[in-house]
Amino acid sequence: MPLSFSKKPSLVAYLTCGDPDTPTTREIVLAAIEAGADVIELGVPFSDPVADGPVIQRASERALRQGTTLEQVLKLAAGIRQSSQVGLIVFTYLNPILRMGLAKFCAAAQEAGVDGALLTDLPVEEAREYLREMRKRDLAAVFLAAPTSTNERLQQIAQASSGFVYAVSRTGVTGARKQLPEDARDLVERLREHTKLPIAVGFGIATPAQFVAVGEFAEAAVVGSAIVETIERNRGREPEAVAQFVMQLVGRQSLVVTR
Repeated sequence: MPLSFSKKPSLVAYLTCGDPDTPTTREIVLAAIEAGADVIELGVPFSDPVADGPVIQRASERALRQGTTLEQVLKLAAGIRQSSQVGLIVFTYLNPILRMGLAKFCAAAQEAGVDGALLTDLPVEEAREYLREMRKRDLAAVFLAAPTSTNERLQQIAQASSGFVYAVSRTGVTGARKQLPEDARDLVERLREHTKLPIAVGFGIATPAQFVAVGEFAEAAVVGSAIVETIERNRGREPEAVAQFVMQLVGRQSLVVTR
């Protein structure tokens, strides 16, 4: 199923699966979709999330205590797919994929109705086998592009990517920031020299103003830590709280229930 970026900016919403538990994650995802999320990144909890800030680290710890695994995330994705045709991306570190096996993961992802994956710590230079298996299953391989990337490396990333390219707005780990870094626009402009794919800007986007600002130069904005923190602060009413936050981001005044 093709990823849809029908409006600008589209919202790519990240959450850590299994926080606070898998059934609640499903409800949160469906609530986010109803509220206006265009693509969902299903975060696989990992014991050493080196690219993530403290908010997502805490969420991973909580999810791991629940026993959440990659297999459960794929099962969750399959359940979500039965209720929605929204884009679904598995967001993970490489280790859980290697433990399952590349070919087995890609087959299971296709079977679950997942659209693609983003492996945070897999360099494009070492992704040949991964790309081969993903392409066999018609799955999008999303790669990260950083402000520090050379033009030559951006070209490599653009050529390897499918679905969209994830432009990291700044160096460092995930986490909300008060201001959108100036590097973000420059990075998107540099990427456009190498690809016609949609570009999603992430890391640090947390407010409606930042969301709108990204729409001036990119197709989509990725919001993660702010959503995960909303879940953390609203125990017992996570789906409602996330729906309200997403509506604020995308500028919707009311929620139309479709399920």
